[in-house]
Amino acid sequence: MNFRDFFRSSFLENITSFSTLDALIAMVLALGIGIFIFIVYRKTFSGVMYSTSFGISLVAMTLITTLIILAVTSNIILSLGMVGALSIVRFRTAIKDPLDIVFLFWSLAAGIILGAGLLPLAVFGSIFIGIVLVLFANRKTTDTPYMLIIRCSDDQAEKTARQYIANKVKKGLVKSKTVTVGSGVELAMEVRLIDGATDFVNEMAKHPGIKDAVLVSYNGEYME
Repeated sequence: MNFRDFFRSSFLENITSFSTLDALIAMVLALGIGIFIFIVYRKTFSGVMYSTSFGISLVAMTLITTLIILAVTSNIILSLGMVGALSIVRFRTAIKDPLDIVFLFWSLAAGIILGAGLLPLAVFGSIFIGIVLVLFANRKTTDTPYMLIIRCSDDQAEKTARQYIANKVKKGLVKSKTVTVGSGVELAMEVRLIDGATDFVNEMAKHPGIKDAVLVSYNGEYME
């Protein structure tokens, strides 16, 4: 075997076995599906702070995964090397919203399916998943939890506030209580409103001994 034979077996055979048209179609569809995933993520986002970079990374992840699978399916030796290379990759970015993991997995799955050549499955599956996420993530409920922060001057004002709240909300649960000498009592309560009415906060703030009252939408997330 001379150098020309080695060059032909190592490179030219791989080039001839590679379909440029199939790769172009897969990458264009990956771009379209990635943009669709990004749009669904933007419409269904309900966290504290929206991250544009995360949305763009969903598009890039779909494209990169498709590219990797295209390479792996065209060469068995490359597939074994790719497994070893990817095994050393570590992702250290914290994912706070469980729904973000769904979008990451969706992008990876779409890229894998496109790279494997199952184009109709990737397209129709992504459309179905997007419709389901939009319907469920944007569903409004009147039983949304709120955090009510109350500052009272003394114990009597605290009792009055808690009795008043019990009659004005569906459910009220004390989450924390802070007592400061000279400053009074601070209560943090999780409440469920009746028909979304918030007027009771204005009336309660007028009671003697109530320094101030704050009502905040609460979804279980905290900013660090």
